[in-house]
Amino acid sequence: MVFMGYSKYVEKQFRQEYKERSEEYRNRLAEWRSQEPIVRIERPTNPVRARELGYKAKQGVFIVRVRVKRGLRKRPKPRAGRKPSKMGRFYAYRKSLQAVAEERASAKFSNAEVLNSYFVGEDGTNKFYEVIMLDRGNPAILADKTYSKIVAQKGRAARGLTSAGKRHRGLNKKGKGSFKVRPSVRARERA
Repeated sequence: MVFMGYSKYVEKQFRQEYKERSEEYRNRLAEWRSQEPIVRIERPTNPVRARELGYKAKQGVFIVRVRVKRGLRKRPKPRAGRKPSKMGRFYAYRKSLQAVAEERASAKFSNAEVLNSYFVGEDGTNKFYEVIMLDRGNPAILADKTYSKIVAQKGRAARGLTSAGKRHRGLNKKGKGSFKVRPSVRARERA
């Protein structure tokens, strides 16, 4: 018989809840829908995933849950004349909804930096992400070797330096076929 550790059980439970759309999962989503789009929470909903991404239960580290609308982005209707080929109203984001969630959390909590984020649920119209934030001025964070380097990068989420940001900038691929994405797409165009 194979025994699993605590984290394996928690991970398995989360996968099962999501797959089966269990009653507990649906109640949780209903509660989150009634709250504000950006909410600071006491502890992570999925502690195993949070710890994998660098979360520690210590001073200066906190979790924010962000609700993001799913689907395409609707452009405002143009007032003046346009070419028919430029009349599109619905356009897909070039960045992921996860990166959008990180940016919104970063904008609301301007005293903190985004460490990482992870998916916690979705319904027909929204996706929910939990963002791990680090308080930039907290002495416990500044004394921590890894966290102090992260808070030194001001505006990480806005500049696409988080994991989700690097993904939409095309920096997860290396070598052949990825020469035009480094150091960035625009910098490469200028060169």
